[in-house]
Amino acid sequence: MILAQLTCKNVSLGYEGKTVVENLSFSVNRGDYLCIVGENGSGKSTLMKTILGLKAPLSGVIETGDGLKPAEIGYLPQQTAVQRDFPASVGEIVISGCLNHCGLRPFYTSDEKALAEENMRKMGITHLKKRCYRELSGGQQQRVLLARALCAASKMLLLDEPVAGLDPKVTAEMYELIESLNREDSITVIMISHDIGAAMRYASHILHINHGKSFFGDKREYLESDAGRTFAQGQGGDGK
Repeated sequence: MILAQLTCKNVSLGYEGKTVVENLSFSVNRGDYLCIVGENGSGKSTLMKTILGLKAPLSGVIETGDGLKPAEIGYLPQQTAVQRDFPASVGEIVISGCLNHCGLRPFYTSDEKALAEENMRKMGITHLKKRCYRELSGGQQQRVLLARALCAASKMLLLDEPVAGLDPKVTAEMYELIESLNREDSITVIMISHDIGAAMRYASHILHINHGKSFFGDKREYLESDAGRTFAQGQGGDGK
């Protein structure tokens, strides 16, 4: 029997007094690559924040299983202008992903330092370690933040539009990095995306949220559903 890492049961979500998602149910297993798609304002980011425990659901429950602990979930949120101008070095930002493991300890262990080095290597940013974060390109900054999220996560990554604002070449490189983490490191990926083409290319499962209605299933089931056909046609297959 396969135990789900994450299960949402009849979850309703909202913000500013308005319900945006009702009775949402789905599950994610170890090694899945779930893309969350849907129109703006349909509740995608609210769902991700609720999974992280940053918001409470209006009703229903979200449970973890298969040994997954909250400290093993990494999060890459959408960046703000203030965050892009953060005056710290790449190495400092990456290893700060280990802070959840430190508790009251005021220093990083040799294992945590080694983990940060390994994740910088995976992201191809070791040569940027001493560079100031705000001096980097958008693509380099996203690699830094992904390395930081990997320091916080060993089993699951939550990514909120990780390629927003990146040019096509850098976007493709970022998608390849994420796919490699999912395929080679068996890290479960849950990603919000407006790029339906990339969702169809990389994801194993699709969650489509549309103002009170939702679909959850694998890619084949999504393409055969009314939601999948309508959304893919409306997006022109490329999320634009």
